[in-house]
Amino acid sequence: MSKYLVTGVAGFIGSKVAEMLLENGDEVIGIDNLDPFYDLRLKHYRLNKLKRYGNDFTFKNVDLYEIDKHIDFLNNIKGVFNLAAKAGVRYSIEDPESYYKTNTLGTLKLIKAMLKSKVKFIVHASTSSIYANSSLPFKEENRVDFMISPYAASKKAAEELLYVYHHLESLNVFVLRYFTVYGPAGRPDMSLFKFTDRILQGKPIPIYGDGTQERSFTYIDDVARGTIKAMEVLERKGGYEIINIGSDKKHPLNYAIELIEYYTGKKAKKEFYEFNKADISATLADITKAKRILGWEPKISLEEGIERLVKWFKEEWYPFLKEEGGGTNG
Repeated sequence: MSKYLVTGVAGFIGSKVAEMLLENGDEVIGIDNLDPFYDLRLKHYRLNKLKRYGNDFTFKNVDLYEIDKHIDFLNNIKGVFNLAAKAGVRYSIEDPESYYKTNTLGTLKLIKAMLKSKVKFIVHASTSSIYANSSLPFKEENRVDFMISPYAASKKAAEELLYVYHHLESLNVFVLRYFTVYGPAGRPDMSLFKFTDRILQGKPIPIYGDGTQERSFTYIDDVARGTIKAMEVLERKGGYEIINIGSDKKHPLNYAIELIEYYTGKKAKKEFYEFNKADISATLADITKAKRILGWEPKISLEEGIERLVKWFKEEWYPFLKEEGGGTNG
Protein backbone atom coordinates (compact mmCIF):
# COMPACT_ATOMS: atom_id res chain seq x y z
CA MET A 1 0.00 0.00 0.00
CA SER A 2 1.25 3.47 -0.94
CA LYS A 3 0.15 6.96 0.05
CA TYR A 4 -0.57 9.57 -2.61
CA LEU A 5 -1.62 13.20 -2.80
CA VAL A 6 -4.37 13.86 -5.37
CA THR A 7 -4.97 17.52 -6.16
CA GLY A 8 -8.37 18.46 -7.56
CA VAL A 9 -9.83 15.42 -5.83
CA ALA A 10 -13.42 16.69 -6.03
CA GLY A 11 -13.04 17.15 -9.77
CA PHE A 12 -14.06 14.77 -12.52
CA ILE A 13 -10.74 13.02 -13.20
CA GLY A 14 -9.30 13.55 -9.71
CA SER A 15 -12.19 11.82 -7.98
CA LYS A 16 -12.08 8.81 -10.29
CA VAL A 17 -8.31 8.44 -9.91
CA ALA A 18 -8.68 8.65 -6.12
CA GLU A 19 -11.46 6.04 -6.21
CA MET A 20 -9.32 3.61 -8.22
CA LEU A 21 -6.33 4.15 -5.92
CA LEU A 22 -8.50 3.43 -2.89
CA GLU A 23 -9.91 0.34 -4.57
CA ASN A 24 -6.32 -0.81 -5.10
CA GLY A 25 -5.70 -0.52 -1.35
CA ASP A 26 -3.71 2.71 -1.44
CA GLU A 27 -4.17 5.68 0.88
CA VAL A 28 -5.18 9.06 -0.57
CA ILE A 29 -4.91 12.60 0.73
CA GLY A 30 -7.08 14.75 -1.50
CA ILE A 31 -7.15 18.52 -1.75
CA ASP A 32 -9.64 20.72 -3.59
CA ASN A 33 -10.77 24.32 -3.23
CA LEU A 34 -14.38 23.45 -4.23
CA ASP A 35 -14.40 26.21 -6.81
CA PRO A 36 -18.04 27.05 -7.67
CA PHE A 37 -17.15 27.20 -11.38
CA TYR A 38 -19.95 24.66 -11.80
CA ASP A 39 -22.65 23.03 -9.65
CA LEU A 40 -21.05 22.17 -6.31
CA ARG A 41 -23.51 19.33 -5.83
CA LEU A 42 -21.48 17.34 -8.34
CA LYS A 43 -18.32 17.85 -6.30
CA HIS A 44 -20.07 16.81 -3.11
CA TYR A 45 -21.52 13.77 -4.90
CA ARG A 46 -17.99 12.70 -5.90
CA LEU A 47 -16.55 13.36 -2.43
CA ASN A 48 -19.33 11.40 -0.76
CA LYS A 49 -18.31 8.34 -2.76
CA LEU A 50 -14.70 8.73 -1.64
CA LYS A 51 -15.58 9.22 2.01
CA ARG A 52 -17.00 5.69 2.06
CA TYR A 53 -13.41 4.44 2.15
CA GLY A 54 -13.03 5.65 5.75
CA ASN A 55 -9.59 6.48 7.09
CA ASP A 56 -7.88 5.56 3.82
CA PHE A 57 -9.20 8.82 2.37
CA THR A 58 -8.51 12.27 3.82
CA PHE A 59 -10.01 15.40 2.31
CA LYS A 60 -8.71 18.93 2.82
CA ASN A 61 -10.39 22.05 1.43
CA VAL A 62 -7.23 23.73 0.16
CA ASP A 63 -6.46 25.73 -2.98
CA LEU A 64 -3.48 24.43 -4.96
CA TYR A 65 -2.12 27.98 -4.96
CA GLU A 66 -1.92 27.76 -1.14
CA ILE A 67 -0.18 24.36 -1.03
CA ASP A 68 3.02 25.93 0.30
CA LYS A 69 1.12 26.70 3.52
CA HIS A 70 0.20 23.04 3.95
CA ILE A 71 3.52 21.32 3.45
CA ASP A 72 2.54 18.64 5.99
CA PHE A 73 0.19 17.10 3.42
CA LEU A 74 3.30 15.83 1.64
CA ASN A 75 4.70 13.95 4.62
CA ASN A 76 5.30 10.27 3.78
CA ILE A 77 3.76 10.75 0.32
CA LYS A 78 5.12 8.50 -2.42
CA GLY A 79 3.86 10.59 -5.32
CA VAL A 80 1.52 13.33 -6.45
CA PHE A 81 -1.28 13.21 -9.00
CA ASN A 82 -1.67 16.86 -9.99
CA LEU A 83 -5.21 16.88 -11.36
CA ALA A 84 -6.27 20.29 -10.09
CA ALA A 85 -6.95 22.76 -12.87
CA LYS A 86 -9.08 25.62 -13.96
CA ALA A 87 -10.69 24.10 -17.04
CA GLY A 88 -12.66 25.39 -20.00
CA VAL A 89 -11.31 26.88 -23.20
CA ARG A 90 -14.06 29.48 -23.73
CA TYR A 91 -14.16 30.63 -20.11
CA SER A 92 -10.40 31.21 -20.07
CA ILE A 93 -10.86 34.06 -22.54
CA GLU A 94 -13.06 35.86 -20.03
CA ASP A 95 -10.82 35.38 -16.97
CA PRO A 96 -7.27 34.45 -18.02
CA GLU A 97 -5.71 35.55 -14.73
CA SER A 98 -7.47 32.85 -12.72
CA TYR A 99 -6.27 30.20 -15.19
CA TYR A 100 -2.65 31.21 -14.80
CA LYS A 101 -3.00 31.42 -11.03
CA THR A 102 -4.19 27.81 -10.74
CA ASN A 103 -2.75 26.02 -13.74
CA THR A 104 0.67 27.65 -13.90
CA LEU A 105 1.54 29.30 -10.59
CA GLY A 106 -0.32 26.63 -8.62
CA THR A 107 1.80 23.99 -10.34
CA LEU A 108 4.96 25.92 -9.54
CA LYS A 109 4.02 26.16 -5.86
CA LEU A 110 3.30 22.43 -5.82
CA ILE A 111 6.69 21.66 -7.37
CA LYS A 112 8.48 23.75 -4.74
CA ALA A 113 6.53 22.07 -1.94
CA MET A 114 7.40 18.64 -3.33
CA LEU A 115 11.09 19.48 -3.50
CA LYS A 116 11.04 20.78 0.06
CA SER A 117 9.39 17.54 1.21
CA LYS A 118 11.63 15.37 -0.98
CA VAL A 119 8.70 13.90 -2.95
CA LYS A 120 10.17 12.90 -6.29
CA PHE A 121 7.28 11.63 -8.45
CA ILE A 122 4.48 13.61 -10.09
CA VAL A 123 1.92 12.67 -12.73
CA HIS A 124 0.55 15.91 -14.13
CA ALA A 125 -2.67 16.49 -16.08
CA SER A 126 -2.31 18.45 -19.29
CA THR A 127 -4.56 18.80 -22.32
CA SER A 128 -4.97 18.08 -26.01
CA SER A 129 -5.85 21.78 -26.41
CA ILE A 130 -2.09 22.34 -26.59
CA TYR A 131 -2.09 20.76 -30.06
CA ALA A 132 -3.98 23.59 -31.80
CA ASN A 133 -2.53 24.14 -35.29
CA SER A 134 -0.94 20.66 -35.29
CA SER A 135 -1.70 18.09 -37.97
CA LEU A 136 -3.68 14.95 -37.15
CA PRO A 137 -3.10 12.63 -35.42
CA PHE A 138 -1.65 14.59 -32.52
CA LYS A 139 1.76 13.22 -31.56
CA GLU A 140 3.75 14.16 -28.48
CA GLU A 141 6.69 15.27 -30.63
CA ASN A 142 4.55 17.72 -32.61
CA ARG A 143 5.62 21.34 -32.39
CA VAL A 144 3.27 23.05 -29.93
CA ASP A 145 4.32 26.69 -29.94
CA PHE A 146 1.05 28.25 -31.05
CA MET A 147 -1.62 28.31 -28.35
CA ILE A 148 -5.07 29.66 -29.25
CA SER A 149 -6.59 30.02 -25.76
CA PRO A 150 -5.35 31.23 -22.36
CA TYR A 151 -6.32 27.80 -20.97
CA ALA A 152 -4.00 25.97 -23.37
CA ALA A 153 -1.22 28.51 -22.78
CA SER A 154 -1.49 28.12 -18.99
CA LYS A 155 -1.26 24.33 -19.27
CA LYS A 156 1.70 24.50 -21.67
CA ALA A 157 3.52 26.81 -19.26
CA ALA A 158 3.02 24.25 -16.48
CA GLU A 159 4.54 21.55 -18.68
CA GLU A 160 7.60 23.73 -19.21
CA LEU A 161 8.00 24.38 -15.48
CA LEU A 162 7.89 20.67 -14.78
CA TYR A 163 10.62 20.05 -17.30
CA VAL A 164 12.75 22.83 -15.77
CA TYR A 165 12.62 21.16 -12.36
CA HIS A 166 13.19 17.73 -13.83
CA HIS A 167 16.36 19.19 -15.32
CA LEU A 168 17.45 21.20 -12.28
CA GLU A 169 16.31 18.97 -9.41
CA SER A 170 15.82 15.51 -10.98
CA LEU A 171 12.07 15.64 -10.36
CA ASN A 172 10.46 12.61 -12.01
CA VAL A 173 7.55 13.71 -14.20
CA PHE A 174 5.00 12.17 -16.52
CA VAL A 175 2.84 14.78 -18.25
CA LEU A 176 -0.42 13.30 -19.55
CA ARG A 177 -2.26 15.11 -22.31
CA TYR A 178 -5.93 14.16 -21.96
CA PHE A 179 -8.39 14.08 -24.84
CA THR A 180 -12.07 15.08 -24.33
CA VAL A 181 -12.83 13.07 -21.20
CA TYR A 182 -16.49 12.17 -20.61
CA GLY A 183 -18.60 9.86 -18.48
CA PRO A 184 -20.68 9.69 -15.29
CA ALA A 185 -20.19 12.58 -12.84
CA GLY A 186 -18.42 14.62 -15.49
CA ARG A 187 -18.12 18.37 -15.84
CA PRO A 188 -21.51 19.90 -16.72
CA ASP A 189 -19.94 22.42 -19.10
CA MET A 190 -18.60 19.59 -21.28
CA SER A 191 -20.66 18.74 -24.34
CA LEU A 192 -21.67 15.12 -23.69
CA PHE A 193 -22.74 15.78 -20.09
CA LYS A 194 -24.64 18.92 -21.08
CA PHE A 195 -26.29 17.30 -24.09
CA THR A 196 -27.38 14.20 -22.20
CA ASP A 197 -28.81 16.26 -19.36
CA ARG A 198 -30.71 18.61 -21.64
CA ILE A 199 -32.02 15.96 -24.00
CA LEU A 200 -33.37 13.97 -21.05
CA GLN A 201 -35.11 17.13 -19.81
CA GLY A 202 -36.43 18.11 -23.22
CA LYS A 203 -34.33 21.28 -23.29
CA PRO A 204 -32.46 22.58 -26.35
CA ILE A 205 -28.76 21.83 -26.72
CA PRO A 206 -26.25 24.49 -27.86
CA ILE A 207 -23.99 23.48 -30.75
CA TYR A 208 -21.08 25.78 -31.64
CA GLY A 209 -20.56 25.30 -35.36
CA ASP A 210 -22.43 22.71 -37.40
CA GLY A 211 -21.65 19.63 -35.28
CA THR A 212 -19.18 18.16 -37.75
CA GLN A 213 -16.23 18.93 -35.48
CA GLU A 214 -14.52 15.72 -34.38
CA ARG A 215 -13.16 14.64 -31.02
CA SER A 216 -11.21 11.76 -29.50
CA PHE A 217 -13.89 11.16 -26.85
CA THR A 218 -12.27 9.20 -24.01
CA TYR A 219 -14.19 7.47 -21.23
CA ILE A 220 -13.33 8.45 -17.66
CA ASP A 221 -12.45 4.94 -16.43
CA ASP A 222 -9.92 4.54 -19.24
CA VAL A 223 -8.38 7.91 -18.40
CA ALA A 224 -8.10 7.13 -14.67
CA ARG A 225 -6.63 3.70 -15.39
CA GLY A 226 -4.01 5.25 -17.66
CA THR A 227 -3.20 7.90 -15.07
CA ILE A 228 -2.54 5.34 -12.34
CA LYS A 229 -0.54 3.19 -14.73
CA ALA A 230 1.60 6.25 -15.46
CA MET A 231 2.51 6.57 -11.77
CA GLU A 232 3.36 2.88 -11.54
CA VAL A 233 5.75 3.12 -14.48
CA LEU A 234 7.19 6.46 -13.33
CA GLU A 235 8.05 5.01 -9.93
CA ARG A 236 10.00 2.23 -11.64
CA LYS A 237 11.73 4.18 -14.40
CA GLY A 238 11.78 7.84 -13.39
CA GLY A 239 12.57 10.56 -15.92
CA TYR A 240 10.37 12.95 -17.87
CA GLU A 241 7.83 12.00 -20.51
CA ILE A 242 4.83 13.58 -22.24
CA ILE A 243 2.19 10.96 -23.07
CA ASN A 244 -1.18 11.21 -24.79
CA ILE A 245 -4.08 9.61 -22.94
CA GLY A 246 -6.98 9.54 -25.35
CA SER A 247 -8.95 7.55 -27.84
CA ASP A 248 -7.22 6.72 -31.11
CA LYS A 249 -10.59 7.09 -32.84
CA LYS A 250 -12.37 10.36 -33.59
CA HIS A 251 -16.11 10.89 -33.93
CA PRO A 252 -18.16 13.87 -35.10
CA LEU A 253 -20.14 15.65 -32.43
CA ASN A 254 -23.28 14.93 -34.44
CA TYR A 255 -22.68 11.18 -34.08
CA ALA A 256 -22.35 11.52 -30.31
CA ILE A 257 -25.66 13.40 -30.26
CA GLU A 258 -27.28 10.60 -32.28
CA LEU A 259 -26.07 8.07 -29.70
CA ILE A 260 -27.51 10.14 -26.85
CA GLU A 261 -30.82 10.31 -28.72
CA TYR A 262 -30.76 6.55 -29.19
CA TYR A 263 -30.03 5.66 -25.57
CA THR A 264 -32.40 8.26 -24.11
CA GLY A 265 -35.15 7.55 -26.62
CA LYS A 266 -35.57 11.31 -27.09
CA LYS A 267 -34.94 13.68 -29.98
CA ALA A 268 -32.51 16.56 -29.46
CA LYS A 269 -33.67 20.14 -29.92
CA LYS A 270 -30.66 21.82 -31.49
CA GLU A 271 -29.64 25.47 -31.29
CA PHE A 272 -26.67 26.47 -33.45
CA TYR A 273 -24.14 29.17 -32.60
CA GLU A 274 -20.99 30.47 -34.23
CA PHE A 275 -17.93 28.22 -33.86
CA ASN A 276 -15.59 29.66 -31.24
CA LYS A 277 -12.16 30.50 -32.65
CA ALA A 278 -10.52 29.32 -29.41
CA ASP A 279 -11.79 25.77 -30.12
CA ILE A 280 -10.13 23.10 -32.25
CA SER A 281 -12.07 21.70 -35.21
CA ALA A 282 -10.74 18.15 -34.73
CA THR A 283 -8.65 16.13 -32.30
CA LEU A 284 -7.17 12.67 -32.69
CA ALA A 285 -4.73 11.07 -30.27
CA ASP A 286 -1.71 9.13 -31.41
CA ILE A 287 -1.31 6.68 -28.52
CA THR A 288 1.75 4.80 -29.77
CA LYS A 289 3.75 6.12 -26.84
CA ALA A 290 1.07 5.22 -24.27
CA LYS A 291 1.01 1.66 -25.60
CA ARG A 292 4.79 1.36 -25.59
CA ILE A 293 5.62 3.00 -22.26
CA LEU A 294 2.49 2.32 -20.20
CA GLY A 295 0.99 -0.71 -21.91
CA TRP A 296 -2.24 1.33 -22.02
CA GLU A 297 -4.99 1.80 -24.56
CA PRO A 298 -8.67 2.69 -24.13
CA LYS A 299 -11.19 -0.12 -23.71
CA ILE A 300 -14.59 1.61 -23.63
CA SER A 301 -16.12 2.53 -26.98
CA LEU A 302 -18.08 5.74 -27.45
CA GLU A 303 -21.25 3.71 -27.86
CA GLU A 304 -20.77 1.89 -24.55
CA GLY A 305 -19.60 5.03 -22.78
CA ILE A 306 -22.66 7.05 -23.73
CA GLU A 307 -24.94 4.18 -22.77
CA ARG A 308 -23.29 4.18 -19.31
CA LEU A 309 -23.59 7.97 -19.10
CA VAL A 310 -27.33 7.93 -19.83
CA LYS A 311 -27.84 5.15 -17.29
CA TRP A 312 -25.96 7.16 -14.62
CA PHE A 313 -28.17 10.20 -15.16
CA LYS A 314 -31.32 8.15 -14.75
CA GLU A 315 -30.26 5.84 -11.92
CA GLU A 316 -27.88 7.97 -9.85
CA TRP A 317 -27.72 11.69 -10.67
CA TYR A 318 -31.39 12.58 -10.88
CA PRO A 319 -32.28 10.55 -7.76
CA PHE A 320 -29.38 12.27 -5.95
CA LEU A 321 -30.67 15.70 -6.96
CA LYS A 322 -34.16 14.75 -5.81
CA GLU A 323 -32.78 13.75 -2.40
CA GLU A 324 -30.91 17.05 -2.22
CA GLY A 325 -34.20 18.86 -2.75
CA GLY A 326 -32.97 20.96 -5.64
CA GLY A 327 -33.53 21.20 -9.35
CA THR A 328 -31.28 20.04 -12.15
CA ASN A 329 -28.18 21.87 -13.24
CA GLY A 330 -29.11 21.85 -16.96
